[in-house]
Amino acid sequence: MIIFNLSSYNPGPFILLGIPGLEQFHVWIGIPFCIIYITAIMGNCILLYLIAVERSLHEPMFFFLSMLAMTDLILSTAGVPKTLSIFWLGAREITFPGCLTQMFFIHYSFVLDSAILMAMAFDRYVAICSPLRYTTILTPRTIIKIVVGVSFRSFCIILPDVFLLTRLPFCRTRIIPHTYCEHIGVARLACADISINIWYGFCVPIMTLISDVILIAVSYTLILCAVFRLPSRDARQKALGTCGSHICVILMFYTPAFFSILAHRFGHNVSRTFHIMFANLYIVIPPALNPIVYGVKTKQIRDKVILLFS
Repeated sequence: MIIFNLSSYNPGPFILLGIPGLEQFHVWIGIPFCIIYITAIMGNCILLYLIAVERSLHEPMFFFLSMLAMTDLILSTAGVPKTLSIFWLGAREITFPGCLTQMFFIHYSFVLDSAILMAMAFDRYVAICSPLRYTTILTPRTIIKIVVGVSFRSFCIILPDVFLLTRLPFCRTRIIPHTYCEHIGVARLACADISINIWYGFCVPIMTLISDVILIAVSYTLILCAVFRLPSRDARQKALGTCGSHICVILMFYTPAFFSILAHRFGHNVSRTFHIMFANLYIVIPPALNPIVYGVKTKQIRDKVILLFS
């Protein structure tokens, strides 16, 4: 109800152009997007199913992994279906409440993904640096507190974006040169001062991501120090192997995330077509690759997947 409690400036529908400059290729661009999206849906659903039914996977690490899979489903589903409807059906209109709702869930799942990766880094730190205390530190009660905390934090960070948009009057063009609604892109259509939107929309997410990256870096620094103190080479390899999939997912998430945020704010020489294409790939490729990475690199999941399909 908060999202739809709009101001008196509530405009009519917005028009999403898709990818400007590539309109004639929209039908063909939609095919790989659809394939990657289906891969993301199937991969994350299989991951959630295995974690739910296999008692051997009822551990804190896999609980956080299931939360990451659910967040990835929200991230891709909030943007890709509308993108495909633009590419294939020419359905470019989106209502103002619908635009705010899409923007909220895309930004919310993005920030929540970062928080979950931070929680997973803490899980690996406890598992490797304090293995004997792992079950006493990460109790079900503690895990629930972590999940509620990161979810509430992400909600509080993104909700002001909605209010910052509802206060703006939209009396100029309602054409958005993008495939989905995002905060700054919609704010730039307003005929009012949007300096608060620009600074909040840039500073708060980037500071949140930087703080998460710092905490993840501290966790893995302590993990590496503990690993290299292990007596045997096999023990070191086993300890690093449990972190390999998580490190791959961290790199896949943060590298394009920082590039996209900085290019959107400072990359005036980056073409709009490239930026929009990259932004679309970002909301669909990590959700598709995450379950594949964990399926290949995590032995427990790999064995269960083989057993499921055999």
